[in-house]
Parts: sequence; C-alpha cells; structure tokens
Amino acid sequence: MKKMALIATKGTLDMAYPPFILASTAAALGYEVQIFFTFYGLQLLRKDLSDVKISPLANPAMPMPIPIPVLMQALPGMETMATMMMKAKLKKKGVASLEELRALCLEADVKFTACQMTVDLFDFERSDFIDNIEYGGAATFLEFAGDTDICLFV
Repeated sequence: MKKMALIATKGTLDMAYPPFILASTAAALGYEVQIFFTFYGLQLLRKDLSDVKISPLANPAMPMPIPIPVLMQALPGMETMATMMMKAKLKKKGVASLEELRALCLEADVKFTACQMTVDLFDFERSDFIDNIEYGGAATFLEFAGDTDICLFV
C-alpha cells in the first residue's frame, strides 16, 4: 500500500483546503494517509471551524474582484469581508466546506496527529479539538513519514 504524509502548519482558510483535499484524494486512491498538524495548522482540528479566516493583507496572489490597495487591506473588517467573499465563491463553485472535507478525511481513515508540543505551547486543551485524533511530536510523525511514497509540507 502506498503512503502519503502531510504537514499542515497554517490555519487560514486558503491554506486549510490543500491538506484536506490532498489527503481525501489520496485516501480515495487507496493510500494510507497521515496529516501532522502543527503550529497554526492546529486550528484545523478545533471543533468549530467558523473562526478560520483568510486575510487579503500580504496575500498578493489572492484574486479580488477589484484591486484593493495594501493600506485598505489593513482596515478593520477587510479580513471578514475577504473571508465572506471566499466562502461565497467556494459555495458557488460547489467546493465542499472545510467541515465536509475534514469529515470525509476521517471517514476515509486519514490519521490526524496534533503536535503535542504545539498544543502545550499555545495552552490548548484536548477538549478544544475534535475526537478521533492522535497526539504526538515530530518523532511520531517522522516514524510514519520516513516510510512514505509522498511527503508534503503544505
């Protein structure tokens, strides 16, 4: 059986989709898949994903319907507006929500590992996170990743 390991380090809306899409696709293709969530990527394991946002600030590749000067991107409310626009676009195009993709991964037996060091660093409680995840450090991840066909840092 082929294996794929992913490291998810970011917790923004635009960076949340790649690990879930890649993991669910690989699992559907018969891969054994593990995602190691560390630093800000831990946000993707929280019970409530409604706080996952996207920021137009310092994100020059983000396509906007109209060009917005950098100074305006820093104004209060721009992050909320950008998040609403992105979520509306995803829905309009029929892209699954983060909650749906995460559930699909779990149903396909994708293993989710939360970085215990980061959990401790940010004073998270295990009750902050969804069920059916494991906790471990870099050594735990590397034990799996060292024997994979594909290893990605996203």
